[in-house]
Amino acid sequence: MILDRIDSPSDVKRLSRDELRSLAAELRERIVEVCAHNGGHLAPNLGVVELTLALHIVLDSPHDKIVWDVSHQCYAHKLITGRRDRFATLRQGGGLSGFAMRSESPHDPFGAGHASTAVSAALGMAAARDLHGGDETIVAVLGDGALTGGLAYEALNNAGQRKTNFIVVLNDNEMSIAPNVGSIASYLSVLRAKPLSRYVRSTTKRVLGHVPFGGAAKRALGTAEQAAMRMIAPDEKTAVIFEELGFTYVGPMDGHDIDHLVVALEAAKRIQGPVLLHVLTTKGKGYQPAELDSRTYHGCGAFEIENGKIERKPGTRPTFSDAFGDAIVAAAEHDPRVVGITAAMPDGTKLSKLAKAFPERYIDVGIAEAHAVCFAAGLASQGMKPVCAIYSTFLQRAYDQVVHDVVVQGLPVVFALDRAGLVGDDGPTHMGLFDLAYLRTLPGITVMAPRDEGELPLMLDHALSLERPAALRYPRGSTAGRHAIAYEPIVQGRAEVLRLGRDVALLALGNCVEIALDAADLLAAQGITPTVVNARFVTPLDGELLGELADAHRHWITVEEASLAGGYGSAVLEFVSDHGLAVTVERVGVPAVLVQHHTQGVQRAAFGIAPEPLAKRVRAALGVEGRAPV
Repeated sequence: MILDRIDSPSDVKRLSRDELRSLAAELRERIVEVCAHNGGHLAPNLGVVELTLALHIVLDSPHDKIVWDVSHQCYAHKLITGRRDRFATLRQGGGLSGFAMRSESPHDPFGAGHASTAVSAALGMAAARDLHGGDETIVAVLGDGALTGGLAYEALNNAGQRKTNFIVVLNDNEMSIAPNVGSIASYLSVLRAKPLSRYVRSTTKRVLGHVPFGGAAKRALGTAEQAAMRMIAPDEKTAVIFEELGFTYVGPMDGHDIDHLVVALEAAKRIQGPVLLHVLTTKGKGYQPAELDSRTYHGCGAFEIENGKIERKPGTRPTFSDAFGDAIVAAAEHDPRVVGITAAMPDGTKLSKLAKAFPERYIDVGIAEAHAVCFAAGLASQGMKPVCAIYSTFLQRAYDQVVHDVVVQGLPVVFALDRAGLVGDDGPTHMGLFDLAYLRTLPGITVMAPRDEGELPLMLDHALSLERPAALRYPRGSTAGRHAIAYEPIVQGRAEVLRLGRDVALLALGNCVEIALDAADLLAAQGITPTVVNARFVTPLDGELLGELADAHRHWITVEEASLAGGYGSAVLEFVSDHGLAVTVERVGVPAVLVQHHTQGVQRAAFGIAPEPLAKRVRAALGVEGRAPV
């Protein structure tokens, strides 16, 4: 196999065109094989194989820099930059990350996991190169979905003003995760749909290409090119938007033709100033199930290669996300003011259920979390009840809007924070560990966490009943459903005592309630009966209950799947200190570390967020560690 001979990009440069085409097929085969076993971002990676090869033929990495936006399309890049032998460890504990990581390879000059960052980062690198007097070529590779995010336009605007040399490759496959939305998506479709205009542009360039490549020739090229475009489509903007921003626009072109890509990239290197190379690719290219359903195979679990069937674990319970999707549909049925908002994640958040039931009250704003929050504030100001369903890690991108546009104005926007806590194999960019710390200090906001999937609809209804901002956070996946305990009505700021014991109180938040109940079951075998509390609210805290617990429990242990710094346990400690309570508080949660990719179970166990280590903490607090069961 040709891939077995590829240890670095220099090996790619020596291949013939026939060998490159064979290598492209082998790369796709290897990506499918590993994703079938480990899961991963299959479709995006299959779509950029030829583009990746062309970049490494033209560029000299790691001297030249390739910045991958989001970087969930860098598998082929990893395979040809010295990580081939470790590729089977992709997304596994201790193995390769599913994203670009600076700590993993010098060929990854910038890490990523969120969208629309590549142009800003690449422009910063280009500015550093200019200050150092270097000669590196800097390339940002971003998908068309990234153009629904405002950060990309801030960078494009600045790049046109700076006039520095660097290249933006727009990988246009008409998709981010779900189909792209908005005017930019419509605009790009105009460019894709003009084969005649592409022919006129390419012909004009070939003719003018014989003119010496000086400033006058380039001006003539641009003028003639635009004149040709206007001749056949005088009433359409065509490529003007990028050129008005100060870029030289090249394309659109076939993103699966290595020869054409190499020629275009070589030409782009010679052009002074910023260049935007527009390439058209097919998401899922080369694997029929992914080509036919790139939305499902954008990021998927393990699957059968022969038929693409995604593995489902037998007996898997509905997830928290499923429960939310059903709950918001039910809420919308009862109240016509309920509106669901997603930032390009309808399937992951399960707002796709609302889209089907009430399409007029389902809004996808694209990869634009800041806009989603401010847009929701506008809706709320006019009497609507907006629910922003956003992954915890992505709401970080809109923190100013949460503060300035929602909290300061006291608007009743509900934040449904999916993937709160430890998320498993996506790694540190996707961990939802910081939401409690960045939300609970905001005046007037209510922050809740359901103990299981059944409590989530109750909390959503309560959040929608408030005339103030509210957030409910819930984890990826589901609980085991081992404890069927009836739900008390949700009362603002009130916790729920699930088991009344003595000496030690376990104050658990969200899905950690099940862990606390499991630990209590283990302790019961030793005659130890801790009190188990479902905290429900992080803010406002149930101060009345905490005061009562202090009378009979000298030791409290808080349990949360969140950052210990600024989290629920910190809030309890603050209450104890402020009220002079004579109790000792231990906190179980995630310390100030960047959690790397692994399974959720392994991640939880590493921080003691599991029944056995929690039971051990209780025994140690009581001084009975090692006592035999009775």
